[in-house]
Amino acid sequence: MIKIGIIGGSGLDNPNILQNATKKEVDTEYGKPSSLLTCGKIEGVDVVLLARHGSEHTIPPTQVNYRANIMALKEEGCTHIIATTAVGSLREKIHPGDLVILDQFIDFTRHRAISFFEKFESHQPVHTPMAVPFSKSLRNLLNKKCQELNLIHHQSGTVVTIEGPRFSTKAESSMFRAWGADVINMSIAPEVILANELQIPYSAIAMSTDYDCWKEDEESVTWEAILEIFKKNANNVIQLLLKTIPEIKEERADTQIIDSLKGKIRTIPNWPKSGIMFRDVTTLFKDKQGMKELIDILAQRYMNYDLDAVVGIESRGFIIGAALAYSLGLGFIPIRKSGKLPADTITEEYELEYGTDKMEIHRDAFNPGDKVIIIDDLIATGGTALAACNLVKKLGGEISECCFAVDLPELGGSRRIEQAGHKIFKLISFNGE
Repeated sequence: MIKIGIIGGSGLDNPNILQNATKKEVDTEYGKPSSLLTCGKIEGVDVVLLARHGSEHTIPPTQVNYRANIMALKEEGCTHIIATTAVGSLREKIHPGDLVILDQFIDFTRHRAISFFEKFESHQPVHTPMAVPFSKSLRNLLNKKCQELNLIHHQSGTVVTIEGPRFSTKAESSMFRAWGADVINMSIAPEVILANELQIPYSAIAMSTDYDCWKEDEESVTWEAILEIFKKNANNVIQLLLKTIPEIKEERADTQIIDSLKGKIRTIPNWPKSGIMFRDVTTLFKDKQGMKELIDILAQRYMNYDLDAVVGIESRGFIIGAALAYSLGLGFIPIRKSGKLPADTITEEYELEYGTDKMEIHRDAFNPGDKVIIIDDLIATGGTALAACNLVKKLGGEISECCFAVDLPELGGSRRIEQAGHKIFKLISFNGE
């Protein structure tokens, strides 16, 4: 389920773009966010609007509670964040009124809380990758919509974030240009950093309002000039949001993280028989950071699903399923092989390569109509997964999705699940390897 958080910057604190808008006051462990949350829809897509500097622009850049803002959007269930911001141009080619779809940042702030991780668990440091801080898929979609709307825009740009609230000196402005920055503002960092720490895809639409103070033939920047340009062009940003949001799709977890998780899975050739490449997930499970990242990715995916329980398939599905259920605040239901559950059960027989086997679930595992996800560590031929689906259906449960940490697509199990009419999610694929 998609839910878009919009962080409104200068001149876009309260765009009247939401249908059935309601105000909501929230609190977080980091304090209250900058404003009430405005919740509504854009063409059926859930949207949450947050005013970065407060509803009346009373909060200076350094005093913005960025951690509370990002956490409030996460706790509200936002799957993506699009920020809007006014920027000064450090390049001749970026004119006042132009849009820039940012792809890099330089953090030149000094007095802000820049991380959710104020301490580490014993021997479990967290160092969030930041090489690609802005969501590629969001940026691609924003650039595509800029082209369709014939908006003057720049497909990429590096922003340097300064502390503020003062503007730069000429020496500083020239220095930022020498560093490779294209635009300058006072708010993208640590906002983008915090979104990445919570694994929320984040992108920013920057509107150029001035040439900062480096350009000798231009007046140095003033707040009044910024507002004048922004008000003239704010409708362009609003139209861009209206065109983009209905087409935002669910994102896979960061490729770097997935590749890292895949690298933690051991491959054992010729086991349990010759010709088999066995994918051993126990090496992933024993890795502290890997296990945490696996559960965090799945929890991020399912946090906005309307679920009653997590159903895990014996036996490694218990490991992932129980941890995920705990993370989501849900109950866990086991599906076991025949003869291992003590109370009244129902049984489903399924085919193996040679012969058949049976799986069982307690008859009172859940109530008819309950919504569940079915989870296992790996899907190969799909026999056990289909048996699990049939057991859930026999009890009247609704299967929101079947989830597997590892997919072996050449064995056809994923295809069987989809052909049976079930939605499926696979995180790691060993296709042709």
